[in-house]
Amino acid sequence: MRTITTNRMLGWAIYGIVALGSVILVYYLLGLIMVLLWGGPPDLSWMAWTWPTAAFFGVIALLLITFTILALKFPETPRTGILRIETTRGDRLFITLLGSAFINLAWLGLVGTNQPYALIVCAIYAAAVFRWV
Repeated sequence: MRTITTNRMLGWAIYGIVALGSVILVYYLLGLIMVLLWGGPPDLSWMAWTWPTAAFFGVIALLLITFTILALKFPETPRTGILRIETTRGDRLFITLLGSAFINLAWLGLVGTNQPYALIVCAIYAAAVFRWV
């Protein structure tokens, strides 16, 4: 029993490290491509985007790719958590992203623009959702 739990936690740790490494790799590859093609970062002001906004959508795309690969490699079975609804990994990801958006909006309204601390709150929220929902 203990070995299964340890192996499962080790597996999740490995996937987390791979996901983080993928995000860092994509970040540096995009930077290299931009320097080679445009001589520097292109101007995104025509779209009113900032680099953090572009990075945010890049991370969302990587999450979707990662969860698709996980679903193909390890077929999932729905489970019932504290919400008393059956959820899969994808459902929990959606709940996490939606809740994180509201956490960030509330943080902006109540605290201000010091958003890195809101990221910590979102990470704790995500861990709770994936553990208990």
